[in-house]
Amino acid sequence: MTNPEKNPQLAVLAPGAICTDVEVLEPREVPLGGPRAMTVYRTLPQRQRSLVGSWCFLDHYGPDDVALTGGMEVPRHPHTGLATVSWLFTGRIDHVDSSGAAAAVLPGELNLMIAGQGITHQEISSPDTTVLHGVQLWYALPDAMRFSEHHFAHYAPEPVQLTEATARVFIGELTGSTSPVDTRTPDLLGAELILDPDAELTLSVRHDFEHALLAETGGITVNRTPVSHRELGYVPVGADTLHITAGADGARVILIGGVPLNEQIVMWWNFVGRTHDEVEEYRRRYQAELGFEPADPRDAGKPELFGPYPSGQRAPLPAPTLPTVRLRPRE
Repeated sequence: MTNPEKNPQLAVLAPGAICTDVEVLEPREVPLGGPRAMTVYRTLPQRQRSLVGSWCFLDHYGPDDVALTGGMEVPRHPHTGLATVSWLFTGRIDHVDSSGAAAAVLPGELNLMIAGQGITHQEISSPDTTVLHGVQLWYALPDAMRFSEHHFAHYAPEPVQLTEATARVFIGELTGSTSPVDTRTPDLLGAELILDPDAELTLSVRHDFEHALLAETGGITVNRTPVSHRELGYVPVGADTLHITAGADGARVILIGGVPLNEQIVMWWNFVGRTHDEVEEYRRRYQAELGFEPADPRDAGKPELFGPYPSGQRAPLPAPTLPTVRLRPRE
């Protein structure tokens, strides 16, 4: 649980009060890759906000015409110290990773990959996908769990019918629905909300959580604050109520939340660590294990982090060059 002395906002609001202190985060466009570069819209991390609970990354993409962009084609690449959450609205993505998992990412079904101390994976949209539309999120593993073994989990949550809305809770607990997925990260929430046209939805939430809501299909209001299409509305710790209003066309919303991590992280490329030197070592060992660079004597005798991997797959991605300045922690 969060310590109120470290998070004074816990005591700011009376029970049932609506927090109107909503910070709106605008997305930035990022080319994901592929022959013609599929565009994703990234709202986490940002200069002004790196984390929501343990959530450290949010990409929103589509509806993407695969015939024009080539879809998603992300060959083998590494992760450390985090977990990836794939959630689709339309299309299919084929997932392969070095834990031995090979699975389809399908609409309305959670694919969770816990990197732990190290994993590599690829994500390729299937040949029969014509429109690709979804989100990918990462959360940082707490220090106590970040060196654990990698793991893959799949879960298809049952929809929960609410007044003027439907909820699918893929991580954590909300509206009486609890995901059974072990995230290795306590006190985390992830859910899809589909609101009817002109719906007004009031959710009771944990007041020791911070929350963020992605306006996935169009503009919404969050606790009386307008949040436009693809923007993320951040609600700080201390609110126990979220009031969401949809427009005339209804709305789909991705809701994330969690107790503040209260740990500094260093996040660069696909690695999450705690120091510059740690991330530098992850890069160095990945490059050596996959044959991009010679092994460094400093890593002699250390176990492999990023293999083995099925044969016959696309060539892996090399890591980019580290910045010339030291990576700085964020929180």
